[in-house]
Amino acid sequence: MATVRVCVCGDEGTGKSSLIASLVKDGFVSNKIQPVLPQITIPPSIGTPENVTTTIIDTSARPQDRTTLRKEIRKSNVILLVYSDHYSYERVALFWMPYFRSLGVNVPVVLCANKSDLTDNTTPQVIEDEMLPVMNEFREIDSCIRASAREHQNVNETFFLCQKAVTHPIAPLFDYKEGNLKPACVSALKRIFYLCDKDQDGYLNDDEIQDFQAKCFDKPLSSEDLDNIKLSIAKSVPESDTTKGVDMRGFLQLNKIYAEKGRHETIWIILRKYHYTDSLSLEDNFIHPRLDVPEYASAELSPAGYRFFMDLFLLFDKDNDGGLNDQELRALFAPTPGLPLSWVESSFPSTTVRNEAGHITLQGWLAQWSMTTFLEPKTTLEYLAYLGFEPPNARESLTSALKVTKPRKRRRRPGRVERNVVLCYIIGAAGAGKSSLLDAFLNRPFDGLYHPTIKPRRAVNSVELQGGKQCYLILEELGELEPAILENQVRLDSCDLICYAYDSSDPDSFSHIVDLRKRYPQLDDLPSIYTALKADKDKTTQRSELQPDQYTSSLMMSTPVHVSVTWNSIGELFVSLAEAATNPSTAFPKSEEPPPDRTSLYLALGATTCAAVAAFMIWRRSTNSI
Repeated sequence: MATVRVCVCGDEGTGKSSLIASLVKDGFVSNKIQPVLPQITIPPSIGTPENVTTTIIDTSARPQDRTTLRKEIRKSNVILLVYSDHYSYERVALFWMPYFRSLGVNVPVVLCANKSDLTDNTTPQVIEDEMLPVMNEFREIDSCIRASAREHQNVNETFFLCQKAVTHPIAPLFDYKEGNLKPACVSALKRIFYLCDKDQDGYLNDDEIQDFQAKCFDKPLSSEDLDNIKLSIAKSVPESDTTKGVDMRGFLQLNKIYAEKGRHETIWIILRKYHYTDSLSLEDNFIHPRLDVPEYASAELSPAGYRFFMDLFLLFDKDNDGGLNDQELRALFAPTPGLPLSWVESSFPSTTVRNEAGHITLQGWLAQWSMTTFLEPKTTLEYLAYLGFEPPNARESLTSALKVTKPRKRRRRPGRVERNVVLCYIIGAAGAGKSSLLDAFLNRPFDGLYHPTIKPRRAVNSVELQGGKQCYLILEELGELEPAILENQVRLDSCDLICYAYDSSDPDSFSHIVDLRKRYPQLDDLPSIYTALKADKDKTTQRSELQPDQYTSSLMMSTPVHVSVTWNSIGELFVSLAEAATNPSTAFPKSEEPPPDRTSLYLALGATTCAAVAAFMIWRRSTNSI
C-alpha cells in the first residue's frame, strides 16, 4: 500500500485541527488556526510502518458540511474519531459510529480522547471503563488512545495507530469477542509452521526457530529471548513439552499472545514474509508467477524441481516402505488446498506407478509431477509455492523449478528433440486392448474382463532409452472423446506420437484405424507407430482393403509390432514408443518425401553474390582512380 488516507472526524471543538497542527509543527500551536485545515501529506519516515505516505484530511461536523464529510469518509483508509468531554464521548456511540455504518464503509476506526490535560482521570481503570464498552459494542474500532494537543502528548502515537490500523489491521487476525485467532489466520500460521518444521517431527527445534527468526526479522534470537519465548508458551500451554521445541499449539498460542497485547504487527510481518495478503490469501503473483511456454514447446521440471519433489517424498515416507500411504499424503498436502483437481479427476494414484499395497512410489511420484508439469505447468508452480519450494539462488524465482524445452515445430527433420517428457495418444477400435496396454505400462496385473473407457485416461512412467538416458512417457487413451480430440489442432500439436493399436485376433479392428486416417488427414502430420495387440491369440485376416503389413508397407513404414500384455517383452514396446517420440523423423509416413532443405544452398548463393558485388565495386573504384 503506497498511501494511508486518514479522515479526522468528531464534534466541533474536540480539537481535531489542533491535533493535526501539533503533529505537523511538533508542538502546540497557540495561535488561532482555521476551523478546517487543508489536506496534509506526510512522506514516509524511519518510524512509518511499511514505509507508507500518510494523507490527513480534516473535516467539519457542521450539518451544512455533511456532503463533504461523506465523500471524505468514503475515500479514507482509516477514520480517526476524536472526542474531548462527556458529551462528545456519548456522541461516539449515539451518532458517529452508527453514521459510519450507515455509509457502508468498512474501514478501521481509531478512537482518540483528546484534551487529556484537562482531566485527572487517566488511570488505567478509568480508561478501561470508558473505552472498552465502546470497543466491545463497535468491532470496527481498532484501538483507543488518550492524547493532548496542548501538551503534545501521544500526538505522534495517535497517527501512528492510524497508520498501523491500515498496514497491520487486527480485524483479519483476532476475534475480540471470542478471544481467539480467526480461522483464516490459524490456517495461514499452520502452513507457516509446516514450512518451518524442516524435519517434520511436529516441533520447531532451536535451529528451525533461528531460521524462522532470520527469515522474518533479519536478526537472530538471543538464547535469553528464546528461553523467554518457551517460558511464555509453557505458562500458556502447560501440557506443551518445550524441551523438544515449539509445537504447533505453542506456535499458535505465541501469536495469540502477540494479538492480545496489541503486537499484531509482529504477526503481519510473519504473514507477509510468507507472501500473505491483507485478506490472508497467498499473493497471486507468488502462486501464479509468469511462465511463457512458446508454441510447440513444453514445460518440464528442472533438476532443482526434481530434487525438491524427491526430498519431499523421502521426508514424508515415515515408515520407509517406499510408498506414500493415505496418511502420509494427507500430511504432505496439508499446506495446500488438497490434491490438484486434475489428480482427483484422473483417480490418482491410478495414473502412475504404485507398490503392492497400492501406494505411490518415488518413481510414480516423480512421474506424476512430470506429467502435471507437461500438461499444466501453472498447477505445478502453484503447488511448488504452497509446499515451500525455495530456489537454490536467492535471485531466482519459483520458475527456476521448471524449464521450457526448445520448440519442435519441424518434426520431420532428423535428430532428437530436446524433451524428457513426451505424450503418446493410443488410438484404436473399442476392445483392441488399449486399457490393458496402459495397465501393463504401470506394471499392473492383466485383467481379462472388458471395461470400456468412457473419458480419457492417462498413464505415466519412466522409460530407459538406448544409451541409458531416462525419459517420462505419457500414454493417453482418448475414450469417447476421441473424435473431438482428433479434430482439435491444439491437442494434436501437444502430442508427440500416435500409437495406432488394433486387436490382431479381431477381423474388424484394423479397419477402424484406416477409417480414422481417412477422416482426419491431419494425423499424417504426426509421427506414428502401428501396434498389433493380443498377439498371444490366433492371428486373423483383417476385413480391410489392405492387410496391416501391406498397408504400412504402402506408406513405407515399419510393419506393425506384434505384442501381448501377457508377455514379458511388452516393455520393449514402450521403449520403442519413447524412442519414436524423442526421434520423430523415424516415425513418419514416407508416402511423400519431405522437401529438401536448401538453406545451405541459399546461404552459399547469397555469399557468392555479396562477394561478386564487392569485387565489382573495388574494380570500378580502381578504374575511376586511373
